[in-house]
Amino acid sequence: MAQNKCKLIVIDGLDGSGKATQTKRLAQRLNENGYKARTISFPDYKSDSSALVKMYLGGQLGSSPDDVNAYAASSFYAVDRVASYINTWRSDLDEYDYIIADRYTTSNIIHQMAKIPESERDGYIEWLFDFEYNRLELPAPDMVIFLDVDPAISQKLIYGRYQGDESKKDIHERDFAYLMRCRNSAVYAIEHLGWVRIDCTQGGEMRTIEDICDSIYSLVTLNN
Repeated sequence: MAQNKCKLIVIDGLDGSGKATQTKRLAQRLNENGYKARTISFPDYKSDSSALVKMYLGGQLGSSPDDVNAYAASSFYAVDRVASYINTWRSDLDEYDYIIADRYTTSNIIHQMAKIPESERDGYIEWLFDFEYNRLELPAPDMVIFLDVDPAISQKLIYGRYQGDESKKDIHERDFAYLMRCRNSAVYAIEHLGWVRIDCTQGGEMRTIEDICDSIYSLVTLNN
């Protein structure tokens, strides 16, 4: 089912929202239905390009997310992305129908814009898009899907992931007030940037993986 242009689909959300699971499941579903799809994921922890991201999240540059300003932290993630693009998936844009990203530039909007005063949000977004999409020449996404999970539920999922070991959390994950600010950033992006919101909970519980994937797949293939 060849298309005129490879579509870059971003799946983003707060920690514990199931981004990695849904990224893999969407690519699998697309491949099963005759499309050619692959996944990418950020940060690319297997690459040396993520060194500054690791230092930041590990608390080596400060114990609070706010110890590193939004523009500096954004540049850490952007450099990691451009290295991945050049080394691993730039050539795939001519070969694939879909590239599904587990996080992307959008994660800077969620996590770094949370540090920006509300009156400066639009200026930050303008700077970020110019930096990553124009100056670094990263492709802009065709669709951004935000997996919306109540932060209290996502915290329980993170707790389960680390089996209750708080020391395994990064500086974002262990700061609940900061995560609430991040969710506020995401709501702003949904309203102003055209992101698509998927409600991943129902009745105070997570929807099933397949149910959420059905919603995502329908959105992605709607206009084909």
